[in-house]
Amino acid sequence: MDFTMGEAAASLRGELRRLIATEVPDGFLGAFTDDPADLAVAQRFSGVLAERGLLCAAWPERFGGRGASMWEQTVVREEMWAKHEPRGAQYMGVNWVGPTVMRHGTEQQQREHLPPIARGEVIWCQGFSEPDAGSDLASLRTAARPDGDGWLISGQKIWTSYATMAQWCFLLARTGSGERKQQGLTVFLLPMSAPGILVRPIRSMLGPHHLNEVFFDGVRATPADVLGRVGEGWSVVREVLAFERVGIARYARCERLLLTAPEVLGERWATLPAALPGRWARMLTRARRARLLAYQVIATQSTGTVDPADTAAYRIAVTRLDQESAALLTELAAHVPDEEGPRRWFRRAVDDHWRYANAATVASGSIEMQQILLARALLGGGRRNGEAA
Repeated sequence: MDFTMGEAAASLRGELRRLIATEVPDGFLGAFTDDPADLAVAQRFSGVLAERGLLCAAWPERFGGRGASMWEQTVVREEMWAKHEPRGAQYMGVNWVGPTVMRHGTEQQQREHLPPIARGEVIWCQGFSEPDAGSDLASLRTAARPDGDGWLISGQKIWTSYATMAQWCFLLARTGSGERKQQGLTVFLLPMSAPGILVRPIRSMLGPHHLNEVFFDGVRATPADVLGRVGEGWSVVREVLAFERVGIARYARCERLLLTAPEVLGERWATLPAALPGRWARMLTRARRARLLAYQVIATQSTGTVDPADTAAYRIAVTRLDQESAALLTELAAHVPDEEGPRRWFRRAVDDHWRYANAATVASGSIEMQQILLARALLGGGRRNGEAA
């Protein structure tokens, strides 16, 4: 494969870095902190990107993008995640909700949902995991029971990021049954303001908005709320997971923090324990390996031939990178003086990275399920209907 992104991508990277330097405060560490001003920064910056056609750069122009290549969209992902995602929760709508609506939505759904995402005006949450259906998502019990010309949805979702702020939910519920548990599942696009939806935050070290329970008590859904065909939601979700698992360029933040470590340590770098610089070099190599694994998946997305095994291999590599780089960076940060300026930012950024990395191997599909999926592919049986997805 040729991983050269080209002049357009290089120019875009420079443009994004200038915008971030101008529009995002130096100490920004993400939108979802205890300070509401951080979320306000993200919402405002998303508008700035949208005005320039950069928020959804790879989307077709008729849907609010500018028809950029997938590689240019990858540049956007990398630059955003490296700088603690100044788009806030918009990346969910941009990376996979929007593309999925383009592929499977009706014209009405496309008109209703795609322009607000492209303008950075709407936040989505994902109604997938349940208390007894996390990695084994197809075992979910949230049920949509027929009622007149629609359904009444009842059940519980958990670990739902952004549910307290989202206007819409991309919900997977059971509408029927079949020989396999993956059958009889349907995707609904539901407004979070619908009667019968209750959100309860789950306090954690990740900060506000990331973890929530969502309860559905007789929530009304109509045929217009169904994405794709009734009972065929699993095939839609498989595509979603393929987009989602490469949609966050985790390697970019790891690489940025690793490269920043020698800068903030300065002369202290030469006095570190002998093993640390060697571990640092190996971790930097692993960050670049994860980048190339992501590029391998991205190269096939435009053709619609994404192999779940390739996605699993990337996820395994990048989540391990997340956690192991966090452990190394924590050791390095202990040698950085707690002084105002770049050094204090680095210490705070490493702490933030460590907290999020602890959840990396269970987010977007646990690493154990990714290993099962990859093993099945290597043994010749893993491409059958994506059971482990």
